[in-house]
Amino acid sequence: MGALDEGHFNGSLENGVKLESLKLDLEHESETAVMEDAVKVLLQGLGEDSNREGLKKTPLRVAKALREGTRGYRQKVKDIVQGALFPEAGLYNGVGHAGGAGGLVVVRDLDLFSYCESCLLPFQVKCHVGYVPSGQRVVGLSKLSRVADVFAKRLQDPQRLANEVCLALHNAIKPAGVAVLLQCWHIQFPEVECSSAEQSSHLTEVDMPGWVKISVTSGSGVFENENGDCWADFLSLLKFRGVNVENNSQPSWCPSRSLDVLACNGHTSTRNSSCRASTNMVPTQPAMITAVTTILQSLGEDPLRKELVGTPQRFVHWMMNFKRSNLEMKPNGFYSSRMGLLKSSLQNDNGNINSNQDEIRSVLNLPFWSQCEHHLLPFHGVVHIGYFQPHGADHVGRSILQSITHFYGCKLQVQERLTRQIAETVSSVLGEDVMVVVEANHICMISRGIEKVGSSTATIAVLGRFSTDPNAKAMFLQTISNSTGYGRT
Repeated sequence: MGALDEGHFNGSLENGVKLESLKLDLEHESETAVMEDAVKVLLQGLGEDSNREGLKKTPLRVAKALREGTRGYRQKVKDIVQGALFPEAGLYNGVGHAGGAGGLVVVRDLDLFSYCESCLLPFQVKCHVGYVPSGQRVVGLSKLSRVADVFAKRLQDPQRLANEVCLALHNAIKPAGVAVLLQCWHIQFPEVECSSAEQSSHLTEVDMPGWVKISVTSGSGVFENENGDCWADFLSLLKFRGVNVENNSQPSWCPSRSLDVLACNGHTSTRNSSCRASTNMVPTQPAMITAVTTILQSLGEDPLRKELVGTPQRFVHWMMNFKRSNLEMKPNGFYSSRMGLLKSSLQNDNGNINSNQDEIRSVLNLPFWSQCEHHLLPFHGVVHIGYFQPHGADHVGRSILQSITHFYGCKLQVQERLTRQIAETVSSVLGEDVMVVVEANHICMISRGIEKVGSSTATIAVLGRFSTDPNAKAMFLQTISNSTGYGRT
């Protein structure tokens, strides 16, 4: 090929690559725009105004988060492993195994996240991978994490995730065997409707959502027998890190499965008659369900895939827990009635509010869940409330403060606003001397490419004497420090 011909060929190849890249960019923009419109429908269904400050960019942020959280659909394992296999001969003589000659290699505590295919809520994963090299080949350790992440960044079920990671590594590395163990945590659906005044007023901590935890395993080659020596070695190395789990896989681990709500001829019904959730709690929302179906299609999924049938309804059911409510604007509603009850507990025999407030009281570790209005992803944690109580006044019931916390959590929120609203509400009842500390974990910190697993955010509101008395503030903070706190169990 002459110089002119070669240059023409290279130029054509470069132009072809640019055209393909441009095509992908246009498809990406189109898919993002479709998802943005769908998110606006969801916001409208929640009674929100997508043009209000704080929500203007939410549709775009949600679309980007979903694409980032499902980028595994656009990745190939061979592109990751290719060029990452290295020769490592190991032992040629003697008895035993080492390195490339058959020694076990384990990478532990890989923090991943995925989206549950049954409800579209994120779930957290602790991944442990082991393999036995063969053919004098070992793989770069970071590739094990990257391969696992490819399949985690798709709509998933824990057992299928473990199987896909195991099979992909086995085919790509050609080892003697691969072992995968996943520990997974899924958000437990709340059993009350957040916007119901009557139910909110009787809320207890038992009603708050928590976590469902399971562990699943998958093995190939020498790990096909879970009672074999290789599995025993693999689990022993995990115990060094405090991992001691049993395989407790179950057919359907997603909590939403017990709350399946189907629209039948315009009416709402549940599959599980023993479910504690009321059937009139979740009204049919056809526009929202269609919007979620559109999002699934934009992600490249088939909404008719059997595992995804019912997913839009379950996601809408979750979102409706955070439907905008105007209860606080009703003078005789939940808000004012609860405030009257709180005030009465602080009044003296003459009906006046006690002013001799010199005793610091604290109510710690009130759990809450909320939904971030920026990304429509959950955040959760605990609320600590400190206040000055008059001598002789009855203690304010923990359940009342829990109800206030729950009331403001069950909205599209940001943590700063949540902290302020709780503080202002409690202050209007208990007097201006109030301090509120909110500690929370935000799913958006791990599900948008930031991947800061284990990070938490603390916000503080100080009113009245707590803002002017450093000793009072320090005393309350020390009380929090001495408490047991909260964590994932």
